[in-house]
Amino acid sequence: MRFAAKALIIGLTLSAGVAIAKEGVQDPTVKARMDLMGTIGMNTKVLGDMAGGKAAFDANAAEAAKAALSAAAAQIPAAFETEADDPVSEARPDIWMNMEGFVEKAKALETAAGAIDVSSIEGVQAGMGDIGGACKACHTDFRAKK
Repeated sequence: MRFAAKALIIGLTLSAGVAIAKEGVQDPTVKARMDLMGTIGMNTKVLGDMAGGKAAFDANAAEAAKAALSAAAAQIPAAFETEADDPVSEARPDIWMNMEGFVEKAKALETAAGAIDVSSIEGVQAGMGDIGGACKACHTDFRAKK
């Protein structure tokens, strides 16, 4: 029960941070993408905190985070189909110049999220490398630093 309370607090804190970052977003397409990435980040953090020992392992919370992460990752290609920009957007134009490469990297996250074994802490720890690697690979090529 303590983990659930901590996860809720972390989720609310992250949501508040994402909300502040998106405060100035004008374009609804960009806002929807940022919401999607916030969901991915929040659920990756839940799993990462367990893997790193910052949070106690909770199989139910890990399964919920895996399901949410997998579902959100599957939505990435569609969320970026329409080229849209906003001053607060971190999406680089390279996404639309190399959509095939972008989709490939998004699919790598979807695959890694679907493959993580959340039945044990060891499984979560083993799977986080692939999830983190997929995130980093995409962000390196397609995310601008603001």
